[in-house]
Amino acid sequence: MRELYAFVAGALLAGLSISQPAQAQKTNLPTLLLRADDIGMNHSVNMGVQQLAATGLPFSASVMFACPWYQEAVEILKAHPNVAVGVHLTLNAEWKNYRWGPVAGRNAVPSLVDSLGYFLPSTEAFLNSKYKLDEVEKELTAQIERALNSGLKISYVDPHMGMALATPELQAVTEKLARKYKLGISTYFGEAYKTMWPVPVETKAQEFTGYLNSLKPGSLNVVELHVAQSTPEMEALVDMNSDLMNTSDGKPKASQHRQTELNMLLSPAFRTLAGKKLKLITYADLVKANGLGSMKAPLVRP
Repeated sequence: MRELYAFVAGALLAGLSISQPAQAQKTNLPTLLLRADDIGMNHSVNMGVQQLAATGLPFSASVMFACPWYQEAVEILKAHPNVAVGVHLTLNAEWKNYRWGPVAGRNAVPSLVDSLGYFLPSTEAFLNSKYKLDEVEKELTAQIERALNSGLKISYVDPHMGMALATPELQAVTEKLARKYKLGISTYFGEAYKTMWPVPVETKAQEFTGYLNSLKPGSLNVVELHVAQSTPEMEALVDMNSDLMNTSDGKPKASQHRQTELNMLLSPAFRTLAGKKLKLITYADLVKANGLGSMKAPLVRP
C-alpha cells in the first residue's frame, strides 16, 4: 500500500532547522491544508481540480509534471490564484496500461525505468531495483525545473506514493533539491497528517467529517486527497498495487474514490464547516508565514 513507508529520520541536513512549527496560525481555530495530489495525471483529474478551484476555496495542488496531462493542469492553475502549486515528485507509474516515464528521458536515468522506459509500478519494485541516487536527483531536478519553467509559482514539493522520501538517502536528495530551489516540503512544518486514500468509498465522507470535527483548537493539519470527475477515462484505470482500488472481481474503483473525495469538498456541509470551525490555508501561505527555515523532517514519514 502506498504512503506507508516510514522510517526514523537521522540528523537533519544543513539548512533545515528545528524551529517550532505552525507559526502561521493567527486564530484559535484548527488550521487546515487541503492537499490534492496527482494533478496533471489525466483529464478527469484536471477537470476535478478545476471544479474545486472554481469554488474559490484555498487549497494546495500537487502536480505530476512527468505526466502527459500536466500542460492542461498548468493552464487551469494559472487561472486560479486561490490554489497553491507543488511538485508531486514522481518515481512510479502505477496504472495498468497507462504509464509514464522520466522527464529527463529514459537514456539519462536508465536505473529508474523498466525495459519499456516507464517508471516502476510500486514502491516495493522501486526499492528492490538497482536505482542510482544520482539518477534520482537528475530526474527530480528535471521535474522541478519543468514546473518552474511552466510559469506557475511553485511553493512546495511532496512525494508521489511516498517514494522520494521513502529512505533516508532519498529523503536527503529531496531535502537538497528543496533547499536548492527554495521550496517547502509537505509535512515538514509540523502538520498533523491525514490521508483519505485508503478509506473505503462507503465511509469516506463520514470519516472526513468526523476527522475535521475532531481537530484541536490551534492545531495545524494537512489532509491528503485525490479528486477527479468519474468519467469513462477515469473508470478504465486499474491501480496495479491496491485491492482497495478494485472490486473482488478486478473491476476498477479508483474513479469512485476520487469522485467521492471531490464531492466531499464541494458539499455545502464542508463549506459550512470550513467557514465556521476551520481556518483554511495553502502551502504558499504556510511558507510565507513560517519561512523555509522552520522546516524539519518528521520523525516518522506519513
